[in-house]
Amino acid sequence: MAIDTTPTSAPSSTPAPVAGQQAVARPAPRLSPRDRLVLFVLCAAQFMVALDFSVLNVALPVLGADLGMSTSALQWAVTAFALPSGGFLLLFGRMGDLYGRRRLFLAGLALFGAASLLATLAWDPASFLAGRALQGLGAAAIVPTGMSLLTTTFPEGPARDRALGISGTLLSLGFTVGMVAGGVLTDLLSWRSTMGLLALFALVVLPLAPRLLPESRTPERPRLDVPGAVTVTGGLLSLIYALTTAAEHGFGRADVLVTLAAGLLLLAAFVAVESRSAAPLVSLPMLRRRTVAWGNLGGLVTFSMMSTVVFVLTLYLQEVLHLSAFETGLVFGVQGVLSVVAGTFAPRVIGRFGARRTLVGALAGQGAIGLSLPALGEGGWSVVLATAAVSLASMCHLGAIISYGLTVTSGVPDAEQGLATGLVTSTQQVGITVGIPLLGVLATTATDLRSGVHTVLVLDAAVVLAAAVLVAVGLRVNRPAGSGTVEAEPLRAR
Repeated sequence: MAIDTTPTSAPSSTPAPVAGQQAVARPAPRLSPRDRLVLFVLCAAQFMVALDFSVLNVALPVLGADLGMSTSALQWAVTAFALPSGGFLLLFGRMGDLYGRRRLFLAGLALFGAASLLATLAWDPASFLAGRALQGLGAAAIVPTGMSLLTTTFPEGPARDRALGISGTLLSLGFTVGMVAGGVLTDLLSWRSTMGLLALFALVVLPLAPRLLPESRTPERPRLDVPGAVTVTGGLLSLIYALTTAAEHGFGRADVLVTLAAGLLLLAAFVAVESRSAAPLVSLPMLRRRTVAWGNLGGLVTFSMMSTVVFVLTLYLQEVLHLSAFETGLVFGVQGVLSVVAGTFAPRVIGRFGARRTLVGALAGQGAIGLSLPALGEGGWSVVLATAAVSLASMCHLGAIISYGLTVTSGVPDAEQGLATGLVTSTQQVGITVGIPLLGVLATTATDLRSGVHTVLVLDAAVVLAAAVLVAVGLRVNRPAGSGTVEAEPLRAR
């Protein structure tokens, strides 16, 4: 049965901009009190998930000693969360489209809160890792359904630009706050307080959500594409496992090579399955949309390369400049503050220049600023340079996050917003996962850490600048006005 793509809410009256045509600046919309509460609930849930990605990192050594986990086993504290949170994103995003986004969002919140409580009270490694895995499963339901609820609640145009700007700011801030809060909570209380904080977030958000969030789904109920769900979920699980394990142990291990090959084969099988399915989990014509293909490439690069910068700078600040964990957290705290500033201005920039141009400009800025980082030395001035450069690069990074989300979801019918936002969030997860093992390993395995960090930073900046050029060409941002290419034009269209 074909999926009915009739929008489930009132369609936006804002026409899709013409490629290359400069967008007209629009006044910032005023949100009603109810809209603000809806935005608070959705953004609080996204912030909670972002916090979970980083809040435990500083606490890992203390956690391992308390629960009796070996150093080699500590990677599973991260991997147990990353596997389900990335592997089930596309499946849960599509299930939200078909069976109800609010329903799945609430189920994800409840599961996340209960899992956080289990991790807080964990009595041995098995119970803790079970809590982390269930947290990841809850996050996989929260992130795509929460974002699709946001894009279907706020119509395309200034209101959605502003809502996604706030959401993107809090997403970036959540990572930074997690790094600082994890160290403070662990020192003042214990590592368990980091998990307890997440349970508290869920407890605050969950009672508000049912009354505020509208239910939405496709008008019809086609069967779920089970073969597609199995192949894409298995492929993503295998790929994420391979990359996260490679980040710790390199690509020479047999399990890394086997799961990497299995992941690629399963994803290839997924494409074959979807091309023959009557009701595919992922519509291949959607993947051929220029905005979806090139927008997600920009998102993949900005996430993977920025996560690599943060990783190698953390090593550099502590191992080369001998900063404490708290001082290192302060460096990234400045980054978080400036990210908030960038989030307040990004919607205005997008309203003035359009999401496509903003995406390309933000990528170019992130790469250009990154070129200053290889100048880092061993003197005190290097702390100032590192703080300034990573903060400015993060401002561009945040602009890229918001504009790529808008680029990918623009022109997509409400009935497929869960799929589109599932692709956006899958790109985020894979991007966060892939950068460190592919480039970060060059720093950790180098004879001289400082030279290894410099090599990674040069390659990182080069990749981002190359991506800016490719996205500019792919999205045709430099084509003259009136060329007739619209936002949702498929790659093959002429």
